[in-house]
Amino acid sequence: MTVASFVQVRQRDSALESVHRDLNEPDVGELRIRVEACGICRGDELCRKGHWPGMTFPRVPGHEVVGVVDAIGDGVSGWSMGQRVGAGWVGGHCQNCDACKRGQIQACESGSINGLLRDGGYAQYMIVSAQVAIRIPPACNWESAQIAPLMCAGVTTFNPLSCSGIKPGALVAVQGIGGLGHLAIQFARKMGFIVAAVSSGADKEKLALELGANIYINAAKDDPVAILRKRGGASLILCTAPDAGSIGQIVEGLARFGQMVVVAAPHEKVAINPLFLLANCASVRGWAGGTPSDVEDTIAFANAFDVKPMVETFSLSQAESAYGKMQSNKVRFRSVLDCR
Repeated sequence: MTVASFVQVRQRDSALESVHRDLNEPDVGELRIRVEACGICRGDELCRKGHWPGMTFPRVPGHEVVGVVDAIGDGVSGWSMGQRVGAGWVGGHCQNCDACKRGQIQACESGSINGLLRDGGYAQYMIVSAQVAIRIPPACNWESAQIAPLMCAGVTTFNPLSCSGIKPGALVAVQGIGGLGHLAIQFARKMGFIVAAVSSGADKEKLALELGANIYINAAKDDPVAILRKRGGASLILCTAPDAGSIGQIVEGLARFGQMVVVAAPHEKVAINPLFLLANCASVRGWAGGTPSDVEDTIAFANAFDVKPMVETFSLSQAESAYGKMQSNKVRFRSVLDCR
């Protein structure tokens, strides 16, 4: 039996460790991927900490996976050997709960999750459910390491913007310029919105404008709420940095009927003034990724409009170091493992 390299979490709160395992064949309805690249996401912390109901160890993290089909299980059609394929957060779904029946399989009540409830992509090979495998269009000839972050970070920022219902020309504020924010700025500008990038420090202004922001608001010096209100308020504020204080403050920069969407989770509770929401018919909601077809839409848009993640690549054996750089915000802007 063939042996391959995997990086696993042996038990809750343990370090990442490299191991060799026998290479399993895909079961009925599954594909085996020869992994080329896997992004490192903050969601992988849930694997390290064991903070997900039903998790068992050891577990291989990773849900930003790009590779090629290496083996096809029985009952699978529509895929061919060597075809480019991706895997994201959604690892499987029941097809019977209310969310599944409405097509929102990422919210399945009993769904599986890659890298949490089944082994993910910190590995040379990964087995995925064919029903949630992601097709990468032949027109997208990017390196796999650059596509990988679109599987989670990309769809997490693209989806709330594309589904917002606001029209081109509206003011969109992006709070935070990091792994999520640098993509959100690009997506928002390419969708035709006026983009205000909000972060702390003058050093980020040049990058924000290069990414496509129309204006940069240095929250360390200026009041983001006052600046947004002076421009009539933001139709949408996309919160990409997990800072409870800044999220709670910036909500009051919304326009009437504006919406704030939170895609990054602070550890602390966020304090929001309900009177402001009532007086302005404004709303606040969370947004978690999307379906595999949403990821495919994200890739297609990114390829068509040249929205590219900024990545640093590491070898599979450097997974612990790469994970640490992600945790300490010392990577610009996404850590990606080269698993070949």
